[in-house]
Order: sequence, then structure tokens, then C-alpha cells
Amino acid sequence: MSNTKAFSEGAVSNGPSSLNMDIEKTSAIKDFMALIKIGIVNSNLITTFTGLWLALHFTGQSFLKNLDIVFFTVLGSSFIIAGSCTINNFVDRDIDHLMERTKGRPTVTGKISPVKVLLLGIILIGLGLMFLSFTTLTAMVIGVLGVFSYVFLYTLWSKRQLVSNTVIGSISGAVPPLIGWAAVDSKLGMMAWALFLIMFIWQPPHFYALAMRRAKEYKAAGIPMLPVVKGFQTTKKHILLWIAALLPLPFLLTSIGIPFLILATALNLGWLVLGIYGYKIKDDIKWAKLMFVYSLQYLTILFVAMVILTLV
Repeated sequence: MSNTKAFSEGAVSNGPSSLNMDIEKTSAIKDFMALIKIGIVNSNLITTFTGLWLALHFTGQSFLKNLDIVFFTVLGSSFIIAGSCTINNFVDRDIDHLMERTKGRPTVTGKISPVKVLLLGIILIGLGLMFLSFTTLTAMVIGVLGVFSYVFLYTLWSKRQLVSNTVIGSISGAVPPLIGWAAVDSKLGMMAWALFLIMFIWQPPHFYALAMRRAKEYKAAGIPMLPVVKGFQTTKKHILLWIAALLPLPFLLTSIGIPFLILATALNLGWLVLGIYGYKIKDDIKWAKLMFVYSLQYLTILFVAMVILTLV
């Protein structure tokens, strides 16, 4: 806690009022997309759909005959993620002006009032849970847990107080494939939990790499991210350990087939090799960028491959 306090004292206290008054002109739709963090919504939709698709495939159900479940699951998960992100923007509006990638958000520029932002977040979450309730009770309950872990455990509690905030935040990021699976099959077998583990373990190295690139901004905002508190060398070691933890997980998904096992193992080893190579690169920021970009490609390829390889 003492480290956190030290970093908080370095934060600028003027708030959004210290921003340049020349606010960038943006459309209402662009502001809305920034408010709900459309990039996060889209990436989580990939994992939600994969969980749903695999559940249909391995329970012997037809995709076309369950389009209503697909529709409610995609819409419901999208809404609760968008709503949770909107509330995150509402809470963080006092520090977002300190970071380059967040200073243009409508909650910072004042283009949308805080009350409206909070109300929008609550409405989106409510609608999302309603749509999920049209699938299974399990899917809706998992949705509630996802919202709770992101809004309360991460945004309101750990983000500004604990170095382990990234790990705690990874819980909510690992929930989408469980929602997708539970919408079809409430039993949540080994494969469903394997998807959860992949998403949970993938997030720390992904976000640690991002935090290295934005370390100065996180320090200014008083957020005790690992690179800020422990330094780059410790962060790099943590990244490698988390990536190494991914190595056995493809063997929990052998039902998808040997081609997937080979692909997933190759992706894991490739990421690990790139990480080890980082010790030869003197520029830590360059290494962090390579690791961040690889992590994005890794996630997309891995989850899309799960769908494609169960089609053939």
C-alpha cells in the first residue's frame, strides 16, 4: 500500500479541467463506441462465440436450429460487457485525462455527463442480463459474476490499490467463453473450464506488455501496475512465467483434434521464444510492443482455429 500511495501522490490533481479546451470534434456514434470500449466488446465476442460454438458441436446440437440461443447470447454478452466498460469509464473519469490513450474519451472531455454515463451502463447491463436469461439461468448467473468481478473487484477495488490488479481483472476477461458455453450446456465440463483458463492466463502477459509501454502514464495516474511498482525486469519474468503456464492447456482440448493441439502448442512456444529473445533486445519498450502485438494475434488465431477445425 505504501508504494501505491507514493504513486498516487505523483498524480496530477487538476482533473479534466486542466485539459486543453480545444476538444476534438467527434460524432455521437464515435463517442458511444469509445464509451462502451468497442474493441474490448468485439474481442470478447470472439471468445463468447467460440464457447457457444464448441458447446453446440460437442453436445451434438445444430447451429442453425439454435439461432435464437446464438442471438440472445451474442446480444446479452455484448451488452453486459459494454455496460461494464461504460461504468469503468464513469469511475475512471478523474484519471483518464492523464493517459494518452484515454484522454479523448467523452467522460473526460465532458461531452457526456457522468449521470448519463452511469445510467447508460446500468441499462446496458440490465438488458444484457435479460437477454442471457432467455438462454439458461447458468449463463445469466455467470454474466452477473462477470459484471461483479469487473466493476467491483477490479474497477472499484483493486485497480488503484493492488499490484495484483491485472490478475484480479483477468477473472472478468475469462468469463465470456463460459457464458457462451453455459448458454447451450449448463453443465460446464472440462472443455469449458479449459477455455476459461486460457483466457485467464493469457491476460496478464498481454496487459503487462501494454503496461510496460504505458508505464509513465500509469505512474502519473497513480495506478500500481507491475512495471510501475516492480520495474521492467521483474515484469518480463512474470510475463514469461504466465506464458509458460499456457503450455499444458491445449492438452485439455484434445477433443478438437491433433491439428489444433499442434497449432496451439506452436503458438505457445512461439510466444515463449519471443519472450526469451526479449532479453537480447536492449529496448524494453520495443520488446513489449512485440509481445503485445503477438498476444493479440495469438488470441484471434487460437479461438478462430477452434471454430474452423470443428467445421471440417
